[in-house]
Amino acid sequence: MSERFISPAWRGHLHRLGQVSSDLVLISLAWWLAFVVRFDGAVPGRYDKLFLVTLGVVVGLKIAVFVAFRFYTRWWRFTGIQDLEQIVIACVAASLLVITVLTIWRPDGFEAVPRGVFVLDFLFAVVLVGGMRFAVRSVMERSGRGGPLAKGRPVLVCGAGSAANSLLRDMRRDASLGYTPVGLIDDDPRKAGLRVGGVKVLGSRADLPRVLRETRAREVIIAMPSAPGAVRRDIVDQCRTAGVRVTTLPGLPELMNGEVSVQKLREVRVEDVLGRASVEIDMARVARYLNGKRVLVTGAGGSIGSELCRQLATVGPNSLVILDHAENNLFEIDLELRDRGHSPVPVIADCRDADLMDGVFARYRPEIVFHAAAYKHVPMMELNPIQAIANNALATATLAELATRHGVERVCIISTDKAVEPQTVMGGTKALAERVVEMHGAHAATRFAAVRFGNVLGSSGSVLPIFRRQIAAGGPVTVTHPDMTRYFMTIPEAVQLVIEATGIAEGGDVFVLDMGEPVRIMDLAQNMIRLSGMEPGRDIQIEVTGVRPGEKLHEELFNLDEEVKPTRYGGILRATRPALDPDEFAARIEQLRLVVATDDAQAASKALWSTLRAGRDAMHSGEPQDVQAGDEGNIT
Repeated sequence: MSERFISPAWRGHLHRLGQVSSDLVLISLAWWLAFVVRFDGAVPGRYDKLFLVTLGVVVGLKIAVFVAFRFYTRWWRFTGIQDLEQIVIACVAASLLVITVLTIWRPDGFEAVPRGVFVLDFLFAVVLVGGMRFAVRSVMERSGRGGPLAKGRPVLVCGAGSAANSLLRDMRRDASLGYTPVGLIDDDPRKAGLRVGGVKVLGSRADLPRVLRETRAREVIIAMPSAPGAVRRDIVDQCRTAGVRVTTLPGLPELMNGEVSVQKLREVRVEDVLGRASVEIDMARVARYLNGKRVLVTGAGGSIGSELCRQLATVGPNSLVILDHAENNLFEIDLELRDRGHSPVPVIADCRDADLMDGVFARYRPEIVFHAAAYKHVPMMELNPIQAIANNALATATLAELATRHGVERVCIISTDKAVEPQTVMGGTKALAERVVEMHGAHAATRFAAVRFGNVLGSSGSVLPIFRRQIAAGGPVTVTHPDMTRYFMTIPEAVQLVIEATGIAEGGDVFVLDMGEPVRIMDLAQNMIRLSGMEPGRDIQIEVTGVRPGEKLHEELFNLDEEVKPTRYGGILRATRPALDPDEFAARIEQLRLVVATDDAQAASKALWSTLRAGRDAMHSGEPQDVQAGDEGNIT
């Protein structure tokens, strides 16, 4: 009967039936070979009968064990090393069960099964059962469903490691993907001339122009998730010169929650070529403190908050409460998490509402809190200082008080490099939030921490979408100063480090993420133009508009009065400074609340800087200058 007349469910049943039937034959063969080899091919007659009597028991027991190990829920064409490990373990368990049963139960009139038969049976079972699965995989990869004979567009793969091997395996499995790998390049001289997945390493990155000419590859795939941006940028530049399309696997932070596959390939983005190497983090290890815990994320619909939710959902929390005041943003992340098989608890609430937040803490009893709710757009906060103070500083103070009162174990707030020697209202409010963390952390059982980092690529309000809009409009791309620099990090990487830092918090810690080298905004603009297939200065103009009031040419990561200490994680530093007087600081926070309640923007701004100066006498010689709309350094 044709496959089109058989339902998918029945095809699955038939497939599993075929697998079981194959294993029945292989198990029987292994048991027979064990007898034959044990007696050097001359099995005594009495053992011939013993073989027949015990065969049904052996086959039944082993099939039962294989079912228990879910052998028949897997497709043999995708068999890998992990499957082989499971086969060995299952065969050990099956052999032990067989030995136990046949030792306890001995057929009347028959001798015991020789011990050597059990050993040989185990070895033959592993070889036959495992070998059949790998043989099927090999045949499938080399059949018309994929493999070297599949005809698709010729592609050259950069990288000859495990990621490249996974991609090549995918290409062979499915010819419909349309790839024909014609070679590999890798900078490791030891790999020159070797074959990975049947494809030869044809040279190094320096040989790329030659290899492209010789292979006539129409696409280059960068299969190096841990490669620094400079390496990716060099490959992109060479391919652009040769007129060849480039795609890439995401970096390690993006691949954290998924395996390498062809489906992960995407166009090269500016974050891929910025020059910093991806930070490798064993999330299962660093996130152990979250296992089985009740976790609350505020600002869950934002750029950082939503990525926090994605990553936290994978590390085994008992519950994940996602909170945001924006209905649409909360709906989107809730829907995304549910599509991925998670069960978040969405809560619409404003962190500024103390009574409402008290109810949230009482109802959901969070043990770990990540506070990502904040206003972050510098120009907007200059125009709305009361909202900035209320949301960024006072709401953080409220949350800290509630966390202490409700016995939360750990609290982490997201801070920014603009809190360092702040020049703007937004920076000042985040600096005050850090002070709240320091004060509460020193005098509460709850472990408080703030994590400070620079600009986050692709986050809401970042310079990247601004540049993209300007490029799409035909330019010009506006840069305030040709030498202006900023620290950059991808959203997944920043969030991984936040989770890591929170786990080592001792109380009142301010952690600073290692941002690598700062990036010139001019270089960023030029790279984005080139990645769009155009040339800066020819197709798209870059216009220097001048530094705005309050805008720093170079951001800093540490305050002048902070002492920098390393942590056990290389990508995380701890900044410490003298402790605050808790009573005096608490009184100033309350005074700031009263001023904000008057709705006097000028008075609120003055109260903000006065409160900060109280924590540090020599913090500033004056108040910040006005910042005009369009400040590009507006990312927390």
